[in-house]
Amino acid sequence: MDAESAKLLAAGLMGFGILGSAIGVGMIFNAFLQGVARNPAAAPKLFTNALIGAALAEGLGVMAFAVAAANLF
Repeated sequence: MDAESAKLLAAGLMGFGILGSAIGVGMIFNAFLQGVARNPAAAPKLFTNALIGAALAEGLGVMAFAVAAANLF
């Protein structure tokens, strides 16, 4: 395997980091909606925590994308 194909394979495998980030955000908001359905009074606090969790999960996805892009160049 030459270096160019190894770079492309590594960049493609970095897509799993982005996929994991998307699944994580979905799970966070699923838990948020279940929590609000059980206790509507706690919605503001739960929403704040959900946004913080989603931002951290998306940050990991963006970092995986940046590493993949840097690997290509």
